[in-house]
Amino acid sequence: MTIVRCSVLHPGSLCDYLVPVDDSLDKLRSFFPENLLLASLDLIDRECVIKYHLPWGRTMYEVFGSTANYSVFLKLSPNTETSMSYCTCPAFAYSALLSGSQLMCKHLLATLLAERLSKYVERPINQDDLAMLVYRQCS
Repeated sequence: MTIVRCSVLHPGSLCDYLVPVDDSLDKLRSFFPENLLLASLDLIDRECVIKYHLPWGRTMYEVFGSTANYSVFLKLSPNTETSMSYCTCPAFAYSALLSGSQLMCKHLLATLLAERLSKYVERPINQDDLAMLVYRQCS
């Protein structure tokens, strides 16, 4: 397995973590368009994926997008064989849910990759902070 710095894969990157490059990227490219994959890696690179541990034991993510912040929920139904996930961005609603033209949006892909690579920013959150986060996204 070959390992290279993320900046080799994503020019202009400031990240310092290492990414396995065997056929993992080729596999990802077979499922996702290049621009979606690069945009997702860029979000990880800029530390835009925030992981919150909710007071009742669940986990949620916030991804800082270019125009807004979006909530991402992984494994919405943990007791089923298929893993359902959701992002609050308009691209997920249209491209993944309505038209089915893509499997997911860049925010959801970034969250899945960040979780797999353990490259997210972890923050505690209490009920008041969670309410404020939801309020900010709804206004």
